[in-house]
Amino acid sequence: MDEAVKLLVDKSKQGHNEAFEQLIKIYQNKVYALCYQLTNNQSDAQDLAQEAFVKAYRSLSGFRSEADFGTWIHRITVNLWINTKRRQRPEVSLDATLTTDKGEMTFDVPSDEETPEETLERKEFNSLVKMALNDLSEEHRTVLLLREMQGYNYDEIAQITNCSLGTVKSRINRARLNLKQKILKQARARDIKLPYGNKH
Repeated sequence: MDEAVKLLVDKSKQGHNEAFEQLIKIYQNKVYALCYQLTNNQSDAQDLAQEAFVKAYRSLSGFRSEADFGTWIHRITVNLWINTKRRQRPEVSLDATLTTDKGEMTFDVPSDEETPEETLERKEFNSLVKMALNDLSEEHRTVLLLREMQGYNYDEIAQITNCSLGTVKSRINRARLNLKQKILKQARARDIKLPYGNKH
């Protein structure tokens, strides 16, 4: 762990609120990005991020200084999200993300080299990926987001999810396979041409 972060953690443990506020500033963007990827909703992401930092603050006494603070707070975030999902009916989050495709895809900036047709195909494909991700189990979606979107390695994901390395590798492989199958199924159902579909 970075020495500056370690110092802030130690001060936070001693009750220095200003030190914890500095930790929030350092990690808030990464935590919010993970929250948004998990929830697909700005308001829910903000609530989850806030809840994660509150939980982290209350749990500081149990944080081991030799661990990585970023990995630790991501573990808290993932656990909070999974627990929330288990208390809800699955349809809730699926309905919440099935707004209009245009609304979901506003963050996509088309390349100058794209034709309007290519832009539409990419947006449709991104929409399929989001829908397929939402349809995965919490465990599969979590490991896939941590690996593909957050860039964590297998060992770090094992720490965050409190699983064995073998379980993490197995879940990621299954998640990738399930995601691919769901995307292909939805593409056929909606008659959407997949980009790079003919390349092997």
